[in-house]
Amino acid sequence: MSWIQKYASRVVTAADAVRNIQDGNRIFLTGNVSVPSTLLAALVDYAPNLKDVEICQALTVGAADYVSEAMQGHLRVNTMFISANVREAVHQGRADFTPVLLSEFPLLFKRGILPVDAALIHVSPPDEHGFCSFGVEVGLSKSPAECARIILAEVNEQMPRTLGDSFIHVSRLNYMVPVDYPLPALAMSEEGGGETTEKIARSCADLIPDGATMQMGIGAIPDAVLNFLYDKKDLGVHTELFSDGVIDLVEAGVLTSSQKTLHPGKIVAGFILGTQRLYDWVDDNPLIEMHPTEYVNDPFIIAQNRRMVAINSAIEVDLTGQVCADSIGPKLYSGVGGQLDFIYGASRSEGGVPIIALPSTTRKDTITRIVSTLKPGAGVVTTRNHVRFVVTEFGIADLYGKTIRQRAQALINVAHPNFRDELTAAAKELNYL
Repeated sequence: MSWIQKYASRVVTAADAVRNIQDGNRIFLTGNVSVPSTLLAALVDYAPNLKDVEICQALTVGAADYVSEAMQGHLRVNTMFISANVREAVHQGRADFTPVLLSEFPLLFKRGILPVDAALIHVSPPDEHGFCSFGVEVGLSKSPAECARIILAEVNEQMPRTLGDSFIHVSRLNYMVPVDYPLPALAMSEEGGGETTEKIARSCADLIPDGATMQMGIGAIPDAVLNFLYDKKDLGVHTELFSDGVIDLVEAGVLTSSQKTLHPGKIVAGFILGTQRLYDWVDDNPLIEMHPTEYVNDPFIIAQNRRMVAINSAIEVDLTGQVCADSIGPKLYSGVGGQLDFIYGASRSEGGVPIIALPSTTRKDTITRIVSTLKPGAGVVTTRNHVRFVVTEFGIADLYGKTIRQRAQALINVAHPNFRDELTAAAKELNYL
C-alpha cells in the first residue's frame, strides 16, 4: 500500500479519533502554539465517557477547558511547565506539576519513565514522500509522539513545514484529522516593555560580542534585546525558541550564523512562538533547523558553541546570587524551562555569556526583586554557583568569581534606589557586608 493510500485510509473525524482513548490512558499533548485544538475539543466532549485519563504537557497556549472542574475524574493534567491557562488548576489541586529540566522533558517519555498510550499532535500536510513536519513545535513533541502506542494527528493546511529533525511519516500516524485554521499568534513584544525593558535590553546587548551564538528565553526582555543588536556582526542562534525579532536581524545581515561552532549557517531551535509573519517566514526555509529539545537544550551541546549567550529572566534574586524563576515563595508559578540548561551551557562555552535579566522591582516599584533572602519556600532554579551576570535597568552585576561580600554589593548597586539602604542593612545583619 502506498503512503497516499495509507493516508486516505486513516483519515477520520476528530470525534472518531478520540474514541480510541481508553480509561486510565496517559496522553501526550503537543503544546505551545501548536496545540491540536480540534482534537482537544473533541476529547473534552468525549471526556464524560472516560475515567482517570492523564494528559502530559509542557506550556500550552489557548483555552484550557480540559482542566475545568467538570473534567475532574475524567481528565487530569500533569504539566511540566505551569502555563497561565493551567495555573489555577494546579494551585487548586485539580492538576499536577512535575518539575523537570526542559532538556529532560522528552526523555521522561523516551526512557519509559512516563509510558505514553496516545499522543495528540499537530503537523503539516505530507510532502511528496509522505513526511509530515511537526512545524512550529518540534522540540517537545517529536520524541514523546514517537514513543506513543497510537498517534492522533491534526493535519493542518496552515502549519508551516519546518526543516531539520522535524518529520514523521504518515505510516506512523494511526488517525489523521484534516483541518485548516491559522495558528495562534503570540507577539513577544506585546507581553511587556516600556522604558525599563529597554534599559535592561540595552545592557544585555552590551555584553554580546560579535560572532556570538544566542539563546533567547520567553518574554519581553529577551525579545527586546534583538532591537539593540544591529551594530553587531555575524551573530547566530541556538535556542529552545525564537520569535519574530530574528527576521529583521537576518534581513539586515546581522544574524548570519556564519561563526557558529555547531550547525554553521543555520538557526537552530526547538519551537517557535510568534505571529503569522514568522510562521510564513519559517515555512520551508532552509536557514531554519528544528531539533528535539533533548538535543537543543543539552548543556553539553550548548557549550560547544563558542561565545554562547544565554538570556533568561527571574522572579527574584537574592544577595548571594540565588535565582528564583519558577515560584512566588511556595506558590508554584511556572517551571525551570530551559533556564538552567542554557545558563550552564553558556557558562561552559568558550567566551560564553550567561545572563539573568529582570526589572529591579514589581508592583509599581513597591516590591524589590533583588532581595536579601529568597521568600520562604521559593524554588532555586539557577544556583549561586551557576549565576554570572545579573542585569536590571540600573546596570550589570558581574558575580563570577566574586565573594559573597562582593556579590551582595554588586547586586545592591543594581537594585532600585528605593531599596538599597534596606538591602544594605539586611546584608550587614546577615554578615554579607
